[in-house]
Amino acid sequence: MDLAALDAVQIELAPGAQLIMPVILMAVMFGVALDVHLKDFALLKSRPVRFIGAAAAQIIGLPLVTLGLIMVLAPPPSIALGMIVVACCPGGNVSNFLTHLAKGDIALSVSLTATSSLAAALLTPVSIVFWTSLYGPADALVDTIDVSPVPFVVQTTLLLALPLISGMVIAHHYPRTARRLRPIFLMVGLLGLAVLIIGGVGSNWALFTATAGSVLVIAMIHNAVAFVFGAASARALGFETAGRRSVTFEVGIQNTGLGLVILLGQFEGVGGAAAITALWAVWHLFSGGLLVGFYRGLDWVRIQKSARTAP
Repeated sequence: MDLAALDAVQIELAPGAQLIMPVILMAVMFGVALDVHLKDFALLKSRPVRFIGAAAAQIIGLPLVTLGLIMVLAPPPSIALGMIVVACCPGGNVSNFLTHLAKGDIALSVSLTATSSLAAALLTPVSIVFWTSLYGPADALVDTIDVSPVPFVVQTTLLLALPLISGMVIAHHYPRTARRLRPIFLMVGLLGLAVLIIGGVGSNWALFTATAGSVLVIAMIHNAVAFVFGAASARALGFETAGRRSVTFEVGIQNTGLGLVILLGQFEGVGGAAAITALWAVWHLFSGGLLVGFYRGLDWVRIQKSARTAP
């Protein structure tokens, strides 16, 4: 089925859902912020050049590379919009977990996640507006759904900044309370989002299932490019092996839950954008696991070579 058909699809939410979306967005960001501490930014002082370079690769480089990939693939406008939204989202805690499994630099991973999450309050909405404006078809699509850039940036920034600041304050002053509250708020946010998506997709189930394969291929390509770009950036910045693995996961793993909330709440649930964001959310867990296996395999090979050459 023609992917362009997704451009005309909007995920119809239940009555009153638009009032719930800001609550879900704030719950998700509050849950993320409860795990952000001032000590997470220590590497900014000890390794400023490399750290800023790695953060820039994630916050600026990935959207730029995504724009280039969109120019090459020329996907339907709604798919392009979803790719841009994913690229503009901050990293997620999944990247920290995968970095740990891959024996990467955990401190660097946590610091980058904290930095991108903090920057998301302003940079995510601004980046979405900026990068979308550079691709004509996606920009035209945004115009048709009447998303005004300034109100979108202001509203989304407030919805992200307030829970982010509140969560960090609680995490700093009441760490035990933060640890108890974090899984609750993340679960509430994710469950609320899942219920809305399942209910909304149900009305267009046949179309989504008919195009899922093609959309998944685009998500797989996009995710692979993100991982490769992250690895290349880390190598260019001179990171050691553990650091390169951390940066690779930070650039290749995104907080797609945040992207879905923004699309449903601010972009009227454009079908193609929601589809590729949701599929990316599933795929990057699988691809991240494969990458962990690859890295652990490399470690095993090196250990075996060292054992054979040892006197």
